Amino acid sequence: MKNMDMTLYFITDSTRCTEDEFLYRVEEALAGGATLLQLREKEKTTREYMELACKVHRIAERYKVPLIIDDRVDVALASGAEGVHVGESDMPVNDARRLMGKEKIVGATAKTVPRALEAYEQGADYLGVGAIFPTTTKVKTVLTSTETLREICEAVPVPVNAIGGLNSSNINVLEGIPVAGICVVSAIMSAQDPRRAAMELRAGAEKLKRSLKI
Repeated sequence: MKNMDMTLYFITDSTRCTEDEFLYRVEEALAGGATLLQLREKEKTTREYMELACKVHRIAERYKVPLIIDDRVDVALASGAEGVHVGESDMPVNDARRLMGKEKIVGATAKTVPRALEAYEQGADYLGVGAIFPTTTKVKTVLTSTETLREICEAVPVPVNAIGGLNSSNINVLEGIPVAGICVVSAIMSAQDPRRAAMELRAGAEKLKRSLKI
């Protein structure tokens, strides 16, 4: 597996804050223990996305946390990010892999076992599976059962993270499922204290992972 810790995968949402506040929250999340960072921008122009990616990458580098760019291979390559994540309606995984090269991280979204197997076979390094709960982000989501999540985890040899409405009070629904970690958006972006939120979420995710080894 490439150099990535999937325990606490923080996915950003800049729609409700100024750029300064956004960058502050990103840094606080990393200081609090986020292990992987995804910049997700659905409404910015290519230039705006690129400029923000460069700023976020500089912060991520200070904490030695890989930066993943959502959807846009061009932005990922131009900003020097460590990887890209493609959804089910984005560029096919095999094309993203071809463009990104063997050394970069390519993640993919999967909601079914067949889709998970296809993404893995096309070169995905990890999978994001959900939504486990309804979300407050603007991204359209379809709920995925924990049973399907378990089946996907058991079907592929790459790390699988749960995503969708997860927070420190409900991640116990994942107990006993061999996820590599959790993905969160609002649980950090909307938190009054993003650093503390990240610390609590990482502790919760690590507890889930430890329980699988008992």
